[in-house]
Amino acid sequence: MTTTTAPPPAATPPPSGRKPRRLRYVVAAGLCVVAIGALLFLGLRGNIVYFRTVSEAVKTRNTEGTHRFRLAGAVVPGSISQTARGVRFEVTDGKKTVTVDHVGDPPDLFKPKVPVVCEGRWGRGLTFDSDRILIKHGSQYTPPKVKVSDVKAGSST
Repeated sequence: MTTTTAPPPAATPPPSGRKPRRLRYVVAAGLCVVAIGALLFLGLRGNIVYFRTVSEAVKTRNTEGTHRFRLAGAVVPGSISQTARGVRFEVTDGKKTVTVDHVGDPPDLFKPKVPVVCEGRWGRGLTFDSDRILIKHGSQYTPPKVKVSDVKAGSST
């Protein structure tokens, strides 16, 4: 006697709820990306400091208001004078000249004819109130030579 086996039951199709679930994940991931982007944009927006040459800064003086920006130029020889709060000097880009009133000590490399970037905002008239000076230098920096006899053995300073 031969026994016949019945064919296996037909596989049931998967539930049709997969596409809406996948769509939810895609929408949730998209919202996360948008939220992270918005937080980065809004967080960094307040920390952006624009860079202007002296001529550009003078030209946009009235529209700049009290916003911080960086003013780039070369220190005018003979214009450096010490003040009670720091140093006053003039910077130029060859076309325009601006007086900078800096609060604090200038960097060690600060001297006449050196290209500088001063960070701050406009004060009274054509005076730029600075609280940070950056010295621009070439990419060919070489550290100063140090004699071995000048360094004490075991000294960490």
